[in-house]
Amino acid sequence: MPGLYIHIPFCKQACHYCNFHFSTSLRYKETMIDAIIKEIDFRHDYLLKEPLSSIYFGGGTPSLLDENDLEKIFEKIHQHFSITTDAEITLEANPDDINSKNLKTWAKTGINRLSIGVQSFADEDLLYMNRAHNAKEAKICIQMAQDAGFSKLTVDLIYGSPTTSDITWQKNVNTLFELKIPHLSCYALTIEPKTALEYKVRKQKSPPVDEEQSARQYELLMDWMKENNYIHYETSNFAKEGFFAKHNSSYWLGASYLGLGPSAHSYNGFSRQWNVANNAHYIKIIKNINTNTTSNTKIESLYEKEVLSKQDQYNELIMTGLRTIWGIDSTRIPVKYRAQFKKNIQQFVNTNHVFVSKTKYILTNKGRLISDFISSQLFI
Repeated sequence: MPGLYIHIPFCKQACHYCNFHFSTSLRYKETMIDAIIKEIDFRHDYLLKEPLSSIYFGGGTPSLLDENDLEKIFEKIHQHFSITTDAEITLEANPDDINSKNLKTWAKTGINRLSIGVQSFADEDLLYMNRAHNAKEAKICIQMAQDAGFSKLTVDLIYGSPTTSDITWQKNVNTLFELKIPHLSCYALTIEPKTALEYKVRKQKSPPVDEEQSARQYELLMDWMKENNYIHYETSNFAKEGFFAKHNSSYWLGASYLGLGPSAHSYNGFSRQWNVANNAHYIKIIKNINTNTTSNTKIESLYEKEVLSKQDQYNELIMTGLRTIWGIDSTRIPVKYRAQFKKNIQQFVNTNHVFVSKTKYILTNKGRLISDFISSQLFI
């Protein structure tokens, strides 16, 4: 079943490593919410009236939305979509936004899962990343969310930072075990273009990422998670049984999704679209669209579109499939590419980077360390 993604492009401050689309000015927040609501009016048919199995508020910092903002958005969603009774409705939240009032609001509006951007439980790491919270707040906010009844929680952590020793990294992960968090997303620190961190590294004000450190800490992570009975179901994601992320899993399994808001992406199996990544431009385009228009000209000015060829669809299957515990099922590969796929992947089977289970090809932990390289060798 399809999912709905809503991009909220606002943050209190810029994290030094982040290259997602956002603004630190909240001046046009209400105007942006109205524009997103209007976008729902004229793009809801993209999902062919199928019921939603997941809704995801990402950003940016969606936890900056107030009760009125959320109620307006949900009212419009319910107007145009049916939602399954077991739908996963996730809100990304920063620790400094989690308080008793907001927790009550989120539960009231139907949000049943929180994705908390902790990144680290060490103050030195948080200062380096320019996060708005401290280590103490990170722990307290998780306990508050649990006390408020949010059993579906996921936490983000970053490894590979110059400030994150192996001991610090182990303490970070152990803290999550102690707090009984059922889902964890972990990402290696990367130097993204046009970020504050990229500038600091380029000007030699900060050391570059140590690739050996990142690889070592990822290997340690995989061992620790297995020892504590977490399932490594996607390259960066670990969960207890029954707590896999529905929304993100649908991306990796090729389900359709509609993205709303500036820079949001959409996918329907045959094409990919991405909205303009400029708040003012996005709002202007939306304002100029008549929801009753029969012309697609103004609507199409909102996004760029790529129609996927059979070759593109094959490459997409390779890229997403190898990231997951489900792997690549060779029966899903078009017959014209199947022989070449089996020939190219055999070298990685022989070196224990990939194991075969009936018709499925799945990365080993060794293979996960070079997953991008393996994918590139299998692309048509």
